[in-house]
Amino acid sequence: MIAVETHQQRTTKRWSLDPARSSVDFAVGTFWGLGTVRGRFDCVDGVYNDGPAGAKIELTVDAATIDTGNETRDEHFRTWDLSDVVRHRYVRFTSTEVVDTGDSTLRIAGVLEAAGETVPVELEATVSGLGDELEIEASTTVDRRGLDLGKGPFATIRTPATVHVRARLV
Repeated sequence: MIAVETHQQRTTKRWSLDPARSSVDFAVGTFWGLGTVRGRFDCVDGVYNDGPAGAKIELTVDAATIDTGNETRDEHFRTWDLSDVVRHRYVRFTSTEVVDTGDSTLRIAGVLEAAGETVPVELEATVSGLGDELEIEASTTVDRRGLDLGKGPFATIRTPATVHVRARLV
């Protein structure tokens, strides 16, 4: 028997992130939880592919573009004793599984790579169709203890970071 491949089976839909209309924001507790630092990354890129083999999401953040509203803090973040953006400039998320629950929600599992280390991440995202475009919005908490972010004497004290992504895909 000869298998017949339909047009629908061959087609993969690819959306690319529009960096001008997308954002990656974060909130993280400071040392001993005395406050919260909020910020964003100004340079992000990504894709969402959906095809016969399933869906795949990739997001790349340029860690050197951190902006917390405090240039001294941002410069310290970029140094070797915190994130070492010279050796590990990019933070990457790659999905390992994307499940469309059918109610404008995606359950996404994947890995987050930062500072040469990887941690598993799971999140739920809302999806809105806007003509030929999509908007995906998701938040998750990342346990920073699995990432090599900090080399000083208090490096073992790391509070979780909350990450919020709003991606406009064209």
